[in-house]
Amino acid sequence: MRNVPTKRPIHTAPADRETLALRPGAPRIGLLGGSFNPPHDGHLHLSRLAIRHLGLHELWWLVTPQNPLKPVRGMAPLSARLAAARAMARDPRIRVTDIEKRLGTRFTFDTVRALKRRFPRAHFVLVIGADNFIQLPKWRGWMRLMREVPVAVFDRPSYSDSALDGAAAERFARRRIDPEQARGLAYRKPPAWVFFRTALHPSSSTALRQRRAERERRMRLGEGKTTQGRAT
Repeated sequence: MRNVPTKRPIHTAPADRETLALRPGAPRIGLLGGSFNPPHDGHLHLSRLAIRHLGLHELWWLVTPQNPLKPVRGMAPLSARLAAARAMARDPRIRVTDIEKRLGTRFTFDTVRALKRRFPRAHFVLVIGADNFIQLPKWRGWMRLMREVPVAVFDRPSYSDSALDGAAAERFARRRIDPEQARGLAYRKPPAWVFFRTALHPSSSTALRQRRAERERRMRLGEGKTTQGRAT
């Protein structure tokens, strides 16, 4: 009897399988969501800080299909951003995933709840920069999010004062913990959050996109001048 090859199920790439597998025990996992449009050294710098200061076993880069607070225009395809993020994540403790796409979630609160249901043994910590902590009240269900998962906020250039004076910091001021206690943050009952004043990294996706657009503009101008020079 001839063997009939079976069809492969959807989403069986090695990286996806790796992302969905948990180590034995109750791992501490950081969640860093974003467009990663493009990924840069600042993401890697922040991830390594989080792993070290929070005592994480792993940190997952949740590459979102489309950030609800960002415009669609100028957003690279998800496949391209995933590939670039995997090339940038030069650390075996960092996993890159499109799990939000497969979960069908658009908002961080929904994603966190879905991950907790899927991985009940894991202890998650949401990792964000000070710039996003300022914007947190604009996120859908942001207060429920703070009560759903511990949050670690890392300083970004020129954002620390605004972040600590913002609505999220004020609303949950009594649940802020000292950075010296942060290695146990994953085990704390939320709401619980910490703010780190750590070594800053100047990279940002916005600045990289602006520089890339400027280079492309100059190249187009240069090509136009060359064409005009050759015209007879």
